[in-house]
Amino acid sequence: MYETNVFGPLAVQRAVLPVLRRQRSGHVINISSIVGFGTAPGWGIYASTKFAVEGFTETLHTELAPLGVHVTLVEPGFFRTDFLDPASLHTGPDTIDDYAPTVGAMRAAAASLNHAQPGDPVKAARSIVEMAAAPEPPLRLPLGADTLQAFDAKLDTFRKEMDAWRHVALSTDHD
Repeated sequence: MYETNVFGPLAVQRAVLPVLRRQRSGHVINISSIVGFGTAPGWGIYASTKFAVEGFTETLHTELAPLGVHVTLVEPGFFRTDFLDPASLHTGPDTIDDYAPTVGAMRAAAASLNHAQPGDPVKAARSIVEMAAAPEPPLRLPLGADTLQAFDAKLDTFRKEMDAWRHVALSTDHD
């Protein structure tokens, strides 16, 4: 998973970035995921690869902006593809009873959601092409109502936790 989702895009970028820097234009579009911004039970390893993509893409965005090169993270939610088919989505054969309410529930949900995902891949592709043609493309392009809902929930939780613990964070600086 790391070879495909992390090291593959890094290898492509190492090959193409000299050209983009030289021409002072271009657009790097990296594919992340709904779980690249906030994960869910059962998706830990996959999510960690997408977190890595998010991290190096955010950095690349800052590094390349002064050179006229755009960088965008595409963050799709669940789209009606074969992604959840058993031939694509591999799970371990063993289950652990302690994880039945979390990982077990996600396994069942993934199976029942297969080929009933809310996202339309044709509309997603069209949105990516339109975004790529924009004069000022975004750093992030979340795709799907499920992605926006998950991102909003994470941001709300993050803000509440940060506000609740702000006093501790501020107490750690030198006087």
